[in-house]
Amino acid sequence: MAHVTDHGGGIWSIPVPIPDNPLGHTLVHLLDTDDGPVLVDTGWDDPGSYDALVRGLAEAGTAVADVHGVLITHHHPDHHGLSGRVREASGCWIAMHAADAEVVRRTREAEPDRWVEYLLARLSAAGAPESHLAPLRAAGGRVLAGLRPALPDREIVPGELLPLAGRRLRAVWTPGHTPGHVCLYLEESRRLFSGDHLLPEISPHIGLYEDPDDLTETDPLGDYLDSLERVARLSPAQVLPAHQYAFADAPRRVRQLLDHHASRLTELRALLVDGPRTPWQLAETLPWNRAWHEIPASSRTIAVSETEAHLRRLTKLGRAEAVPGSDPVTYVAT
Repeated sequence: MAHVTDHGGGIWSIPVPIPDNPLGHTLVHLLDTDDGPVLVDTGWDDPGSYDALVRGLAEAGTAVADVHGVLITHHHPDHHGLSGRVREASGCWIAMHAADAEVVRRTREAEPDRWVEYLLARLSAAGAPESHLAPLRAAGGRVLAGLRPALPDREIVPGELLPLAGRRLRAVWTPGHTPGHVCLYLEESRRLFSGDHLLPEISPHIGLYEDPDDLTETDPLGDYLDSLERVARLSPAQVLPAHQYAFADAPRRVRQLLDHHASRLTELRALLVDGPRTPWQLAETLPWNRAWHEIPASSRTIAVSETEAHLRRLTKLGRAEAVPGSDPVTYVAT
């Protein structure tokens, strides 16, 4: 287990474990304000994770009961999961961008079976084989049963300074990983709380935004690439991400990520030149960090979503198109 890190200037990072996940932990950041401690993210909703957060806060000289507020970079459970429990213990407020707050509301209100049916339909349309669909179909709503993340009670408004006494923390909207992902820029020390938007070694997952009730054709990868350039222009002195470790030279890391996705788009279009392929066929052909047959089923679903996000970008750029009437959908180069 990693240790709490004192970054100076009233900022600490607390590693909160993510059960059974290769990422290991989420770095929850503690920021001192004149009104009391504020957390940037909270970690996964698990008893062991909560205990780690409690111990980390104590090591930083405070307690859960003292928390004044929680700022959520995005709605994923390894970031937002413990927010409700922290609020119960402290009475603190929880703030999130409106787009991700809407995802939380939908998750709470929708029947679990609705989300599973939607996922099955999406995967089927992408060309997933029955061997991949059958376990999901058998599990049904049990996959998401009991998932009721806390509703935020404040909004993080892009471009505005957050109302934190004694601090100048500005919200930077960075969609792509989620529609409402935000980074938080501490102007007085030029530090950036980057959530999952900018990580020192990992390329964040960029897949299609999921909403069973909204058929709007979004472009998450286009959003992400634009957001990267927005962060690079800030040129923060230090980046404090939610995973791995703090680092400097954000513009250099941004260039690496832009190059990575440009290469991925080129690889994808080259495959389409050979003839029509489904998103699933493309995903199983593209290079990943391991062979396709070694990738777990849940990660294959993520890989297909990433492939679809890159296909969406190619389509927006006029370099690929879906074949009309194809079922499952196939794409060709243009």
